Amino acid sequence: MRRILIILLLIAGIGTAFWWFTRSKPISVALVEVGHGKVEASVANTRAGSVEACLRTRLSPISGGRIAYLGIKKGDHVKKGQVLLRLWNDDQQAQSHLAQTQVTSSQKRIAEACATADNADREAARMAKLHAKGFISEGGEEKARYEAQSRRAACEAARADVAQAQARVKIAKVEQDRTLLVAPFDGIVADIVGELGEYTTPSPPGIPTPPAIDLIDDSCLYIKAPMDEVDAPKIHAGQPARVSLDALPGKSLAGHVKRVAPYIVAVEKQARTVDVEVSLDNTDDNKQLLVGYSADVEIVLDSHDNVLRVPTSTLQEGNKVLLYHPDTQKLEERVIKAGITNWEYTEILGGLSEGDRIVASLEREGVKAGAVVSPESGSEKMSEKTPEKIKAK
Repeated sequence: MRRILIILLLIAGIGTAFWWFTRSKPISVALVEVGHGKVEASVANTRAGSVEACLRTRLSPISGGRIAYLGIKKGDHVKKGQVLLRLWNDDQQAQSHLAQTQVTSSQKRIAEACATADNADREAARMAKLHAKGFISEGGEEKARYEAQSRRAACEAARADVAQAQARVKIAKVEQDRTLLVAPFDGIVADIVGELGEYTTPSPPGIPTPPAIDLIDDSCLYIKAPMDEVDAPKIHAGQPARVSLDALPGKSLAGHVKRVAPYIVAVEKQARTVDVEVSLDNTDDNKQLLVGYSADVEIVLDSHDNVLRVPTSTLQEGNKVLLYHPDTQKLEERVIKAGITNWEYTEILGGLSEGDRIVASLEREGVKAGAVVSPESGSEKMSEKTPEKIKAK
């Protein structure tokens, strides 16, 4: 009996050792604790947007010619009405001088013709009195009257000549203006195509030609960004937005939607988009921007403060999460009711309570409902202190 008892004890020990060394070890998982915080539903641009100027014009002369005057250079600040460029127009200046001379000579002819007409009127009046008294014949009186009428017509013709000469002056002025480029608003010269003495020409219809001068009003800027067409019905003017720029890393500029284009843009081999314009809330932020900067825009569609939330990455298909039970160290599959959501956080309307711990490392092998797990140290708590970088889902 003693021998049998020893053998049984050896067998039991060997079996226990075999079980101990071959048992399945708990899977190490990362857990997050369900807590309260802010959740925003938002959309972001599909391609990089850009900083645009409210006023930007690409100027070219109406007619072609040789550049005779170039009073600016790139980067200059110019005032409205300032002459930026003038083509050679000596011939037109000569025509203008000739027209002005004709105005002067016509005005002098008015004095002569009208003085003669006034004298003829007085002579006709005297002849009428003499005819009434019988001193002259009717034919003499009629001749004086017709002569006065003729002189008066010559006076009016001289006045018409002055008006015609003044019209020629205006025509010459218009022709000269065709050779000038004048700043239509205060701004900065962004680019100049052409040098002094070179020939420049306007762009023919259908043939894009670089403008002679690119003028930008940098006092008013906005951000233009393309949004996916599926998000277009959700976006409207006045919604808050956040703007980030590669040129200003780590900064987020507050703004609002100023305009949503009333049409869809179809770009070859790319998704259809709608252009959205965003203005910055703080005008001082515009001083940090340069026209042409690339920019990303995030438009906030809805925002809920101090709500129960979980990281969106912890959700499985069908709004399911793996809930950790500390008493059994096992995982339970739990279906939750979700509210607004984004790439980082999802609002919890039901299925979980504050303090519950759910699995964040879903990609690890063997992590599923019923598995025995071992929590990693340092579980994350979902609180307002958690940094958020909201992206649209």
